[in-house]
Amino acid sequence: MNGREKMKRFSLKAILLCVFTVQIFAFSARAAEPIRIGYIPVIGSSALFVIDGKGWAHDAGLTLQPVRFTSGPQALQALVSGRIDAYVAGVLPLLQARAHGVDVKVITAASVEELEVISRGSLAALLTQNEEKTPASADVKTLFETFKKQQSRNVRIAAQPPGSVPDTVLRYWLLQQVKISPPLTNSVSVVGVDIDAAQQAFLAGAVDAAILREPALTVIRNRLPESKILATGHDLMPDQPGSVLAVVAPEDPAHRDWTLKLGQLFVRATTFLSEHPEEAAPFVTKVLGGGLLSESIMTQALTHASSHFISDPQRIVKGVAELQNFEAEQGLLRKTEPVDALFDLDMWRQIQK
Repeated sequence: MNGREKMKRFSLKAILLCVFTVQIFAFSARAAEPIRIGYIPVIGSSALFVIDGKGWAHDAGLTLQPVRFTSGPQALQALVSGRIDAYVAGVLPLLQARAHGVDVKVITAASVEELEVISRGSLAALLTQNEEKTPASADVKTLFETFKKQQSRNVRIAAQPPGSVPDTVLRYWLLQQVKISPPLTNSVSVVGVDIDAAQQAFLAGAVDAAILREPALTVIRNRLPESKILATGHDLMPDQPGSVLAVVAPEDPAHRDWTLKLGQLFVRATTFLSEHPEEAAPFVTKVLGGGLLSESIMTQALTHASSHFISDPQRIVKGVAELQNFEAEQGLLRKTEPVDALFDLDMWRQIQK
């Protein structure tokens, strides 16, 4: 082999080495890209805060970039526009995302029966008069009718915007459980605002009731001891679907590895929340407290919610289908989506291994 041939072979090897090196760096850069996780600032998202606070994501080689939203519909817009890779919030908006062509799937559940309806003022006073009855057995329909007769107006209940989980669950309860005849406006006025505004409206006395989650419920109990729970999460709907962890295109080779790791961490964090709420409180307070909530308040909220932290997505499939059918019946959806297709149970089985 002459010198010219040796030089050609050397040059070819050098080029191939450079290409291979560039590919390695490109792959590393992709692997190091942050996972953009949209979340709603409620206690059902707490597993995400525990993962971050404990440093588990870093240990697993994941970089998480939480993106805060104030309602499910806001997060839905981000999913449809491709601005987030994963989602920790209410499950129902995900069906709408799939209707828009987004390949998003639930990987694990986060909680059930998060939402409760809390009352104040004259409405709470009427409920107090029936203290021998539980909220589930109290005749809420008669309660509302009595309130309207006494106050000459409808009961005002704060929820979140139409299409959100709180709004749908509230309407489901009023129409299916309480058996109020439609339209609701005959006896109830539903006020759709974002999460923080719903809590503030309740505390300010602008509404008579609100459908809320923790930690808002604990904050209210401490500030307004006379407030009364009108309906527990179980009263609203047994195994009421709560927050979930969902991922865009979880079976995509570029997503599968980090989806599996994130799902495993999420289950680990959910178990930690259910078993050690007091230890999880500092991490949740850091995100949800906003400098305004004490760690003791958050500990109370997490302790109250501890039995609601669950991971098995199979537990909420039936409830999701029931609520979607209800939305369709109410004209909130033009068509229903296959609920089974929303859940990646194969990934769930992998996470459990």
